[in-house]
Amino acid sequence: MIGAGTQLVTEVSINFGSSLAGLLIPVVGSPVVVAARQLVMACTVLPFYRPRLATLTWRRLWPALMLGVVLAIMNLSFYQAVDILGLGIAATIEFLGPFALALATSRRLLDFVFATAAAIGVFLLTWTDGTLDPLGIVFGLTAAASWAAYILLTRRVATQFPGLEGISVASIVSLALLVPLALITVDWARIDWRILGLLLAVGALSSAFPYTVDTFILRRITPRLYAIITSFGPVIAAVFGFLVLGESFTALQQVAILVVCVAAGAAIATQRERPTSDLELTAGAIP
Repeated sequence: MIGAGTQLVTEVSINFGSSLAGLLIPVVGSPVVVAARQLVMACTVLPFYRPRLATLTWRRLWPALMLGVVLAIMNLSFYQAVDILGLGIAATIEFLGPFALALATSRRLLDFVFATAAAIGVFLLTWTDGTLDPLGIVFGLTAAASWAAYILLTRRVATQFPGLEGISVASIVSLALLVPLALITVDWARIDWRILGLLLAVGALSSAFPYTVDTFILRRITPRLYAIITSFGPVIAAVFGFLVLGESFTALQQVAILVVCVAAGAAIATQRERPTSDLELTAGAIP
């Protein structure tokens, strides 16, 4: 119960951080918010898991480099989707990435039913009244595809590097890509101590805190339970979108978000015991 409760807290933390990012994006822009988040993550990871340069080879290094690129694309496209579509809708679309990856190798008819239900839910979510910006949907789908790639690369990096050394390499690469973009787009006149405090909060809530407690959680609950709780992230995101960002959802959109989450949760809950699936690896892949 402690592990499940802690993971629920991390889901709240991640989505609360994303809602604060939604407040910041119109002020400083997505590149600045993402760069600040990655900077906080790097400051959290690097002091304890610095990569050992003497042991690095290209074969070991390239997955971590690619992970850094994907990490930058994933977070930047997600925050762009949040800016255009709102947090609740963007989070629901993004979750299609790991969900689709988990079902990609399935041969069960039941999983096909769940996938169809999720697809219908997203269709209802994005096409209910014709007011959603297609560019926002593209950003959301890009974030979804990037999350799926992130899970696959995280698995590869985990076998190549001990601890979080691979993530530390990825965080450096991500920062190298994002910081120049942030410096080009930032309006320094709009940066004050309140904005800096919110940027720090976004990094702490969405990256530093979840990474810190991730190992604690996975030692106390199964990957399946972790993934089931994660599948309800879009609902938590929609709640914070409403409370913090003042987002509103039609009745049909609310139903659509629930359909996607329930379909994902049911798909995981009905899986037979077997080696860890890609969706279960979502437990180790916090975007």
